[in-house]
Amino acid sequence: MWTYKTPGIPDELFTQSDNVPGPTKEEIRVLTISKARLSGGSLVVDVGCGTGGLTVEAAFQVAPNGKVFAIDEDAEACELTKSNVAKFAVQNTVQIINGKSPEAMRNLPQVDSVLVGGSRSLREVLGVSQEKLKKNGRIVVNAILLETAYAALDELKRLDFRDVEVVQVFVAKGKEVGCGTMMLARNPVTIISATKR
Repeated sequence: MWTYKTPGIPDELFTQSDNVPGPTKEEIRVLTISKARLSGGSLVVDVGCGTGGLTVEAAFQVAPNGKVFAIDEDAEACELTKSNVAKFAVQNTVQIINGKSPEAMRNLPQVDSVLVGGSRSLREVLGVSQEKLKKNGRIVVNAILLETAYAALDELKRLDFRDVEVVQVFVAKGKEVGCGTMMLARNPVTIISATKR
């Protein structure tokens, strides 16, 4: 199904549901995985895994000896992630946790990277992420709302993360119409990444 090591699985290859957001759009996943700086054997947490798009992409990067802990409080999201993990045959690399963050993160080992795509308690998640990240570990927050981006940036600075980088991404995808190709804009996403001191 996906025989490449590079990220960028087409969105339509993921099993999806109208009830669960996602997957994170292909181009955003590519940049998120890049900012996370993963390698074989890395341990990763995907907070708010939704349909599991980032979970699967991260699993390809860290396999065969790494692990991705996919967390979501929505049971249907966990089932969708489980379905996509099986579809892309990365079951041995992924552990799915149906629970609320940050509580679900507390029993995890020290990790190399945390990906935050959705959380109702963002500041607390970032605080626990700082505790769980190894030295020089990476955190990447994807924000659709300006308020989320501001809160993430403010909290990462307060927690004394270094190399804080903010990128706002505007993507337009081509769609064939009767007389040519029309570009359709997607929502802008702010990607905030940082390194634990």
